[in-house]
Amino acid sequence: MPLHVTFDPAKCQGYANCLIEAPEIWDFDEDQNRAVLRLTVVDDRLRAKAESSARCCPAQAIRVEEPGP
Repeated sequence: MPLHVTFDPAKCQGYANCLIEAPEIWDFDEDQNRAVLRLTVVDDRLRAKAESSARCCPAQAIRVEEPGP
Protein backbone atom coordinates (compact mmCIF):
# COMPACT_ATOMS: atom_id res chain seq x y z
CA MET A 1 0.00 0.00 0.00
CA PRO A 2 1.41 3.42 -0.87
CA LEU A 3 2.39 5.96 1.77
CA HIS A 4 1.93 9.71 1.63
CA VAL A 5 4.94 11.84 2.52
CA THR A 6 4.32 15.42 3.62
CA PHE A 7 6.96 18.01 4.28
CA ASP A 8 6.86 21.42 5.96
CA PRO A 9 9.70 23.41 4.38
CA ALA A 10 9.27 26.20 6.95
CA LYS A 11 10.44 23.76 9.65
CA CYS A 12 13.43 22.46 7.65
CA GLN A 13 16.76 23.45 9.18
CA GLY A 14 18.96 22.07 6.43
CA TYR A 15 20.47 19.06 8.19
CA ALA A 16 19.86 16.90 5.07
CA ASN A 17 19.36 13.74 7.14
CA CYS A 18 16.37 12.94 4.94
CA LEU A 19 18.53 13.06 1.83
CA ILE A 20 21.10 10.78 3.43
CA GLU A 21 18.40 8.27 4.41
CA ALA A 22 16.36 8.39 1.20
CA PRO A 23 17.98 10.03 -1.82
CA GLU A 24 15.26 8.50 -4.01
CA ILE A 25 12.67 10.65 -2.21
CA TRP A 26 14.61 13.82 -1.36
CA ASP A 27 16.81 16.40 -2.97
CA PHE A 28 18.49 19.46 -1.46
CA ASP A 29 18.30 23.10 -2.51
CA GLU A 30 21.71 24.59 -1.74
CA ASP A 31 20.48 28.15 -2.32
CA GLN A 32 17.62 27.81 0.15
CA ASN A 33 19.54 25.44 2.46
CA ARG A 34 16.58 23.10 2.75
CA ALA A 35 15.32 19.76 1.59
CA VAL A 36 13.13 19.33 -1.45
CA LEU A 37 10.52 16.57 -1.52
CA ARG A 38 10.67 14.75 -4.86
CA LEU A 39 7.99 12.09 -4.22
CA THR A 40 4.80 12.67 -2.25
CA VAL A 41 3.59 9.08 -2.68
CA VAL A 42 5.93 6.14 -2.18
CA ASP A 43 5.34 2.46 -2.78
CA ASP A 44 6.33 -0.48 -0.59
CA ARG A 45 9.79 -0.54 -2.16
CA LEU A 46 10.58 2.84 -0.53
CA ARG A 47 8.48 2.45 2.62
CA ALA A 48 11.38 1.83 5.00
CA LYS A 49 13.39 4.70 3.56
CA ALA A 50 10.47 7.13 3.81
CA GLU A 51 9.83 6.17 7.43
CA SER A 52 13.53 6.43 8.23
CA SER A 53 13.78 9.89 6.70
CA ALA A 54 10.91 11.08 8.91
CA ARG A 55 12.44 9.57 12.05
CA CYS A 56 15.84 11.13 11.30
CA CYS A 57 14.55 14.67 10.83
CA PRO A 58 15.56 16.65 13.95
CA ALA A 59 13.17 19.46 12.98
CA GLN A 60 10.21 17.03 12.66
CA ALA A 61 9.36 18.55 9.28
CA ILE A 62 8.42 15.22 7.67
CA ARG A 63 5.32 13.08 8.12
CA VAL A 64 4.66 9.69 6.56
CA GLU A 65 1.10 8.42 6.65
CA GLU A 66 -1.05 5.65 5.30
CA PRO A 67 -3.71 6.99 2.95
CA GLY A 68 -7.17 7.36 4.44
CA PRO A 69 -10.19 5.32 3.34
